[in-house]
Amino acid sequence: MALISLQEISLAFGGPLVFDKLSLQLEAGERVAMLGRNGVGKTTLMKVMAGQVQVDRGEIIYQKGVKVTHLPQEVPADIKGTVFDIVFSGLGERAKLLSDYHHVTHRLHTEQTPFLLKELDRLQAEIDHANGWDLEAEVEDVLAHMKLDGEADFETLSGGQKRRALLAKALVIKPEILLLDEPTNHLDIDTINWLENLLKDYPGTLFFVTHDRMFMTHLATRIVELDRGKIFNWTCNYQTFLERKQMALEVEAAHRVEFDKKLAEEEIWIRKGVKARRTRNEGRVKALERMREEKRHQRQQIGKARIQTQEAESSGRLVIKAAHLGFSYDDKCLIRDFSVQIMRGDKIGVIGANGSGKTTLLRILLGKLEPQKGKVRLGTNLEVLYYDQLRQQLDEEKTIIENVTEGGDTVTINGKPRHIIGYLQDFLFTPDRARTPVKVLSGGERNRLFLARLFTKPCNFLVMDEPTNDLDIETQELLEELLMEFSGTLILVSHDRHFLNNVVTSTIVMEGQGEVYEYAGGYDDWVSQRKSSLASSAVPIKEEQRPAVVTAPKEILKRNLSTKEEAELGRLPALIEKLENEHTKLSEVLADITFYQKDPKEVERVRAKAEQLGEELLRAYARWEYLEELQETKKP
Repeated sequence: MALISLQEISLAFGGPLVFDKLSLQLEAGERVAMLGRNGVGKTTLMKVMAGQVQVDRGEIIYQKGVKVTHLPQEVPADIKGTVFDIVFSGLGERAKLLSDYHHVTHRLHTEQTPFLLKELDRLQAEIDHANGWDLEAEVEDVLAHMKLDGEADFETLSGGQKRRALLAKALVIKPEILLLDEPTNHLDIDTINWLENLLKDYPGTLFFVTHDRMFMTHLATRIVELDRGKIFNWTCNYQTFLERKQMALEVEAAHRVEFDKKLAEEEIWIRKGVKARRTRNEGRVKALERMREEKRHQRQQIGKARIQTQEAESSGRLVIKAAHLGFSYDDKCLIRDFSVQIMRGDKIGVIGANGSGKTTLLRILLGKLEPQKGKVRLGTNLEVLYYDQLRQQLDEEKTIIENVTEGGDTVTINGKPRHIIGYLQDFLFTPDRARTPVKVLSGGERNRLFLARLFTKPCNFLVMDEPTNDLDIETQELLEELLMEFSGTLILVSHDRHFLNNVVTSTIVMEGQGEVYEYAGGYDDWVSQRKSSLASSAVPIKEEQRPAVVTAPKEILKRNLSTKEEAELGRLPALIEKLENEHTKLSEVLADITFYQKDPKEVERVRAKAEQLGEELLRAYARWEYLEELQETKKP
């Protein structure tokens, strides 16, 4: 018998059906990921399963004695107490036993009555039976991994910290069914990896909503999709799901075209002359009426967002040059002696633990915050767009339209005027929704609005701080394609490992204690370059391998460039571009999984060539930076 069974449930909130005779069963030990576009009812379905929302029709059957715990997206407003007490309270009866035991033990210090001694024996026996002695240690362990202070007052925490505390509470309860709504939101990569490993070994049943594709790929044993009020089951991995889903949509589209063609033919037949109407087949008439009814109830698939950037004139080749940066906040060192050189067209990811200083580093690199040590030099002709993690540039009281246009009813996109309603429909805002105030929008809608506002401006340097939070997977994939095709420079802060792998060409990692290093490639490349596991400290690139840190010795800076060195400096940009192109082509070959099915000798030859080109490129960058810095030093 299923742990929970939803049988033909229907629910509407005064509009189209959110659930239309929806059926779903969860079996013991499953890890089920639910997918669906923003606004299709994923959160509502979880609330139904948790008993928080009643359905209009249908039946929900629970196996006798099954416990269901729900981690919501929204933080309840009535939670009070310390973080430890809130998490500990999730242990229910076992927590009460331990609390009573401590209370009795405390009383025995002042009064040793037979009743208290007997009560102490009873509590000890029950705690033994419930395996309750290690509960406090379990709570402390979860809090440590979630990076939470158990003594902190819950009401003083940020929204992200509150969600992490509630996630910790859900994890220590260990119910038979654990419902998780976007559990990776506001978690850094180390914590996401820890959570993945914990949930892989979770003895109960998991039902979770996530837009984190790698998290889903690593965890899900089954995928269900909520689409137009129905649940569709896919017993496969995520990649296979995408392929099968595309095939299903193509078949559906073909059937719909055939249906519309048949309906049009029948409508022509029914409108023929008097003679035809007198002799018409009543069965055919009834069939036409059924087709009309079916047409009225058809629900079209939600459209895809259509996002495009406006690219400004190219910037100079050098975008940012930062040398020996240092920055501390109070007694905490965030950045210690970090140097980097960012060139036009680079796509750089920035990752690190929450509070490690990622946003601070962005502000320093953009010239918005003065470093306490070191210097930053910005290139020429930069048109910067900054996608703020907190979306502080949105006015909560104004409508969606007002936040994009700031007056008027048109926007200029790539030199051509567009009506604001049509433009916002590209970002999946209906005309009615476009006139609503920002304060009522969901997280995903806010992200789409911010993208709509952002891309009304041309740019050649795009800086994005957590752009994928709350975006549905299809919009994430569209944004990925846009960023990969973007010819300008990109700096991307993200905890989305899949997104980083697909977009960035190098990664800046905030390692903690002020250590900041740059690695070639995306998230998986970073992991492969570390000698230890993800939870341990990273091993940085050797100094001779990182051109951004190579500086000329002080005694050499005292002389001018020779004629030969000036000629060499003039040739280096072309040489670097040639090496970059060759290295990029080989990297694309090595990134193709099918390549490794070829002759092993050929694979090894290409890998060796790519490594050789990489070393030549690093040496060329280091030499170019050295000569350029030497030249700058001697300028009058």
